[in-house]
Amino acid sequence: MKSLLLRLSLGLHKQDILENEHSFIDEWLERAILVQEKEKFRFHSKYRAGTISAIQNDSAYLQAIGLYTRDLLIESENLNDAKEGDLVIVMRLMGRRGTPQAKVVVIAGRAVSYSVGYISNREGHLSLLDIRTEHPVGVPLTPEQLSAYREGDCLQIDNQNNTVAKLLGNLDDPKVDELIVLAQYNKHDEFTQEVLELAQSFESVDASKYPHRKDLRDLPFCTIDPVTAKDYDDAIYYDAEKSILYVAIADVSEYVTPFGPIDAEAIYRGFSIYLPHRSIPMLPRELSETLCSLQPHEDRLAYIFEMHIDRETLQNTHSEVYEGIIHSQRRFTYEEIDAFFENSLHVKEEAIANYLLPLQNLTDKLKIQRLKEGYDFRSKELEMQVNENQELIATTYAQETPSHALIEDCMLLANKAAAEVYNRGVFRIHEPPSQTKLQNLYQELAGIGIMVEAKTSMKETITSIQEQARERDLESEVDTLIIRAQMRARYAPENSGHFGLGFERYTHFTSPIRRYSDLIVHRLIKAIKAKDSEESSYVLRNIDALTIAISEKERESADIEIRYMQRKFARWASLHVNERFNARISTTETSLQAEIDDVIKGASVTITNSLPIILFDDVQIEITRVNLATAKTYGIIIEKLHP
Repeated sequence: MKSLLLRLSLGLHKQDILENEHSFIDEWLERAILVQEKEKFRFHSKYRAGTISAIQNDSAYLQAIGLYTRDLLIESENLNDAKEGDLVIVMRLMGRRGTPQAKVVVIAGRAVSYSVGYISNREGHLSLLDIRTEHPVGVPLTPEQLSAYREGDCLQIDNQNNTVAKLLGNLDDPKVDELIVLAQYNKHDEFTQEVLELAQSFESVDASKYPHRKDLRDLPFCTIDPVTAKDYDDAIYYDAEKSILYVAIADVSEYVTPFGPIDAEAIYRGFSIYLPHRSIPMLPRELSETLCSLQPHEDRLAYIFEMHIDRETLQNTHSEVYEGIIHSQRRFTYEEIDAFFENSLHVKEEAIANYLLPLQNLTDKLKIQRLKEGYDFRSKELEMQVNENQELIATTYAQETPSHALIEDCMLLANKAAAEVYNRGVFRIHEPPSQTKLQNLYQELAGIGIMVEAKTSMKETITSIQEQARERDLESEVDTLIIRAQMRARYAPENSGHFGLGFERYTHFTSPIRRYSDLIVHRLIKAIKAKDSEESSYVLRNIDALTIAISEKERESADIEIRYMQRKFARWASLHVNERFNARISTTETSLQAEIDDVIKGASVTITNSLPIILFDDVQIEITRVNLATAKTYGIIIEKLHP
């Protein structure tokens, strides 16, 4: 339902109405809530769709969907039984002074379709509580129905009809953590039989069947990925003599066609999800890990950017994008490439070995040039290791190495080149931080002795902050604060630049196996290159709604990955109550939080006692209590370290 309301807010083309949506369209047309403009349906100017939020004293606000407009006040008499979290259509009330107001005319469903509850036993009384808020869940269960469960049982709740969808497991079982975080967004690993049969029906690549594609199988492409990777989106080759960089990307659009069953599932998933012990792919593994994956020693279809780089100016003076066939000669891990750069690994493929060092030299220069406008933030990326029972056994912070930097700048070049092909489509945008967020940042920094002097540009100001942080050995910590102060990067149909990277135009082109955004970019560029105006207009038809939807899917995937780790941290902490660990104060706003930096790193602990502490102080803490349901750990500060 949220998807339908979003598309109607932005304009829904007649051809894109799903079968189960026609009845709503007909009803709302009859009630004059919708208007039809040629082949498009949209809300009448008097109406808005959105989510009920912040109910206080029986009044609330409407957070509009898909429109950047001021929230509308809904007085108690105009709520019409709508509750917080409901998806509604409202009619604006005209001619009233003060805050713009509206009244609810349609309750369309719940904004959050699924949630998770757990069985709580307090003083012998069983109840079903929301696992995030610990508020009672509005599912009408009798005492007899509740007694069928045991304390700690976790249930997926269908919020559209207030029923139990399924039993996930019990909080005693470490494997339930994964089920909980997936159930909150109704994510699943399994694909339908229809999708699997279609994915399995594709034949292996036969180059003779693709005479229109550019045959690059004689070029020594290679892939460079994490050791655990199975989905190889990208392969590279560098002609050092001519300074031509080839970035070959898995040609997913050859297999995943619009409106097909695989495409529908890919839209629903939006992104692959990566947990410490496994991935939940956007595409069936027959495609993501086999036919589309640019495996070594296999012919593979690719969409390729060929970029001519001027060695002096480092500009991409000329680029072409075309459909091709490649035959990767080697699959490298990041560690292998780093060992090669350190002269401790011999690469037997001489043609590859001959271009890796010149390519590293080029990408090093590209990074230096890029950072003249963009930013180099050193926030820590946590990597977690779990055992077969999904119990936490180790954490480390990932380090950027020369191999990572090489691949990053190759992909950035291709993404920039893709963004130059069109003026409307899918852009990856990142707006500068607001003045309010900057002022909050400056106040936080002042608390740790970093005084901010406004320079002639924001780039100079942030560089000055980073220099002061480096002197205090707080680079990653301060960079994390700077990142928090920024706007979230998102997808948009119109370009407005990328603040963090310092790029005027940017998009995502290089990961269509794991991101739906990139698949759309491939389809659009192919249509433009083929001068197929009908196809390109089709791709763009609902691009506003699509970019909002995939931005939301991205947040969901990131939330799942973060919440899974939080649950693992809490489960580990529950085994160490009353034990002491070294930690660092990570935030002093709203609540005092410390991050463990000991045998386990990165676990967040809410501090419940009070000491004269400032941000980033090193302390010794004692874990006092853990709530496995909400995945929250509590502790006290024992002493301040290194005064």
